[in-house]
Amino acid sequence: MPDQKEKYALLQEAIAKHKDVPGALMPVLQAAQEIFGYVPMDVQQIIADGLGTTLAEVYGVATFYAQFSLEPKGQYIVGVCLGTACYVKGSQKVLDKLSEELKVPVGKTTADGRFTLNATRCLGACGLAPVMMINDEVYGRLTPDEIPAIVAKYR
Repeated sequence: MPDQKEKYALLQEAIAKHKDVPGALMPVLQAAQEIFGYVPMDVQQIIADGLGTTLAEVYGVATFYAQFSLEPKGQYIVGVCLGTACYVKGSQKVLDKLSEELKVPVGKTTADGRFTLNATRCLGACGLAPVMMINDEVYGRLTPDEIPAIVAKYR
Protein backbone atom coordinates (compact mmCIF):
# COMPACT_ATOMS: atom_id res chain seq x y z
CA MET A 1 0.00 0.00 0.00
CA PRO A 2 1.47 3.37 -0.98
CA ASP A 3 2.31 5.91 1.71
CA GLN A 4 0.82 9.42 1.67
CA LYS A 5 3.66 10.90 -0.39
CA GLU A 6 3.27 8.18 -3.02
CA LYS A 7 -0.51 8.70 -3.07
CA TYR A 8 -0.10 12.40 -3.82
CA ALA A 9 2.41 11.54 -6.56
CA LEU A 10 -0.10 9.14 -8.10
CA LEU A 11 -2.74 11.87 -7.97
CA GLN A 12 -0.40 14.28 -9.75
CA GLU A 13 0.17 11.63 -12.45
CA ALA A 14 -3.59 11.26 -12.93
CA ILE A 15 -4.01 15.03 -13.19
CA ALA A 16 -1.18 15.29 -15.71
CA LYS A 17 -2.60 12.43 -17.78
CA HIS A 18 -6.07 14.02 -18.06
CA LYS A 19 -5.32 17.75 -17.75
CA ASP A 20 -5.82 18.69 -21.39
CA VAL A 21 -8.65 16.25 -22.10
CA PRO A 22 -12.26 17.50 -22.16
CA GLY A 23 -14.20 16.13 -19.20
CA ALA A 24 -11.03 15.49 -17.19
CA LEU A 25 -12.64 16.05 -13.82
CA MET A 26 -14.51 12.72 -13.64
CA PRO A 27 -11.54 10.44 -14.41
CA VAL A 28 -9.31 12.43 -12.04
CA LEU A 29 -11.88 12.19 -9.24
CA GLN A 30 -12.22 8.46 -9.93
CA ALA A 31 -8.44 8.10 -9.72
CA ALA A 32 -8.38 10.06 -6.46
CA GLN A 33 -11.14 7.88 -5.00
CA GLU A 34 -9.17 4.77 -5.95
CA ILE A 35 -5.87 6.13 -4.60
CA PHE A 36 -7.11 7.54 -1.27
CA GLY A 37 -10.32 5.54 -0.75
CA TYR A 38 -12.19 8.85 -0.52
CA VAL A 39 -11.82 12.42 -1.78
CA PRO A 40 -10.92 14.73 1.12
CA MET A 41 -10.98 18.51 0.77
CA ASP A 42 -7.20 18.88 0.35
CA VAL A 43 -7.28 16.40 -2.53
CA GLN A 44 -10.18 18.31 -4.10
CA GLN A 45 -8.13 21.51 -3.91
CA ILE A 46 -5.15 19.82 -5.58
CA ILE A 47 -7.45 18.57 -8.34
CA ALA A 48 -8.97 22.04 -8.81
CA ASP A 49 -5.54 23.68 -8.99
CA GLY A 50 -4.17 20.98 -11.30
CA LEU A 51 -7.08 21.16 -13.74
CA GLY A 52 -7.40 24.94 -13.61
CA THR A 53 -10.93 24.87 -12.21
CA THR A 54 -12.55 25.91 -8.96
CA LEU A 55 -12.85 23.99 -5.72
CA ALA A 56 -16.60 24.62 -5.93
CA GLU A 57 -16.80 22.75 -9.25
CA VAL A 58 -14.77 19.81 -7.95
CA TYR A 59 -16.83 19.68 -4.75
CA GLY A 60 -20.07 19.90 -6.74
CA VAL A 61 -19.17 16.90 -8.87
CA ALA A 62 -17.77 14.93 -5.92
CA THR A 63 -20.97 15.43 -3.92
CA PHE A 64 -23.35 14.86 -6.84
CA TYR A 65 -22.17 11.34 -7.69
CA ALA A 66 -22.69 8.59 -5.10
CA GLN A 67 -19.48 6.82 -6.17
CA PHE A 68 -17.42 9.51 -4.43
CA SER A 69 -17.03 9.73 -0.67
CA LEU A 70 -15.77 12.80 1.16
CA GLU A 71 -14.95 10.77 4.27
CA PRO A 72 -12.99 7.56 4.77
CA LYS A 73 -15.12 4.43 4.63
CA GLY A 74 -15.01 1.66 7.18
CA GLN A 75 -13.71 -1.85 6.68
CA TYR A 76 -17.36 -3.00 6.69
CA ILE A 77 -19.95 -1.01 4.75
CA VAL A 78 -23.37 -1.61 6.30
CA GLY A 79 -26.30 -0.68 4.09
CA VAL A 80 -29.89 -0.91 5.31
CA CYS A 81 -32.57 -0.80 2.63
CA LEU A 82 -35.21 1.87 3.13
CA GLY A 83 -37.05 1.04 -0.07
CA THR A 84 -40.82 0.64 0.17
CA ALA A 85 -41.00 -3.12 0.84
CA CYS A 86 -38.26 -3.00 3.48
CA TYR A 87 -39.56 0.18 5.07
CA VAL A 88 -43.08 -1.17 5.61
CA LYS A 89 -41.56 -4.33 7.12
CA GLY A 90 -39.57 -2.34 9.71
CA SER A 91 -36.20 -1.46 8.21
CA GLN A 92 -36.15 1.93 9.95
CA LYS A 93 -36.16 0.13 13.31
CA VAL A 94 -33.30 -2.08 12.10
CA LEU A 95 -31.36 1.00 11.01
CA ASP A 96 -32.01 2.71 14.34
CA LYS A 97 -30.79 -0.38 16.21
CA LEU A 98 -27.62 -0.49 14.09
CA SER A 99 -26.95 3.17 14.79
CA GLU A 100 -27.37 2.51 18.51
CA GLU A 101 -25.26 -0.67 18.45
CA LEU A 102 -22.43 0.89 16.41
CA LYS A 103 -22.67 4.23 18.22
CA VAL A 104 -22.59 6.11 14.91
CA PRO A 105 -25.15 8.18 13.01
CA VAL A 106 -26.32 7.12 9.57
CA GLY A 107 -23.87 8.17 6.87
CA LYS A 108 -20.86 8.12 9.18
CA THR A 109 -18.00 5.79 10.07
CA THR A 110 -17.21 4.46 13.53
CA ALA A 111 -14.24 6.03 15.33
CA ASP A 112 -12.25 2.79 14.98
CA GLY A 113 -12.75 2.83 11.18
CA ARG A 114 -14.42 -0.56 11.25
CA PHE A 115 -18.03 0.23 10.17
CA THR A 116 -19.71 2.76 7.89
CA LEU A 117 -23.49 2.87 8.30
CA ASN A 118 -25.62 3.84 5.31
CA ALA A 119 -29.30 4.00 4.48
CA THR A 120 -29.82 2.73 0.94
CA ARG A 121 -32.59 2.39 -1.56
CA CYS A 122 -33.76 -0.91 -2.96
CA LEU A 123 -31.17 -3.69 -2.74
CA GLY A 124 -33.20 -5.97 -5.02
CA ALA A 125 -34.12 -8.48 -2.34
CA CYS A 126 -37.66 -7.30 -1.60
CA GLY A 127 -38.86 -10.83 -0.84
CA LEU A 128 -36.44 -10.89 2.12
CA ALA A 129 -37.57 -7.53 3.54
CA PRO A 130 -36.28 -5.93 5.65
CA VAL A 131 -32.78 -6.36 4.24
CA MET A 132 -29.28 -5.10 4.98
CA MET A 133 -25.91 -5.78 3.44
CA ILE A 134 -22.54 -5.85 5.14
CA ASN A 135 -20.05 -5.56 2.29
CA ASP A 136 -21.33 -8.32 -0.04
CA GLU A 137 -23.24 -10.38 2.51
CA VAL A 138 -27.04 -10.06 2.53
CA TYR A 139 -29.12 -10.38 5.70
CA GLY A 140 -32.87 -10.65 5.28
CA ARG A 141 -36.08 -10.85 7.29
CA LEU A 142 -34.32 -8.88 9.99
CA THR A 143 -35.57 -7.76 13.36
CA PRO A 144 -33.82 -5.23 15.58
CA ASP A 145 -33.17 -7.98 18.14
CA GLU A 146 -30.87 -9.81 15.66
CA ILE A 147 -28.57 -6.83 15.14
CA PRO A 148 -26.21 -7.23 18.16
CA ALA A 149 -25.33 -10.83 17.21
CA ILE A 150 -24.78 -9.95 13.54
CA VAL A 151 -22.54 -6.97 14.41
CA ALA A 152 -20.59 -9.13 16.89
CA LYS A 153 -19.49 -11.41 14.00
CA TYR A 154 -17.63 -8.44 12.46
CA ARG A 155 -16.02 -7.01 15.58
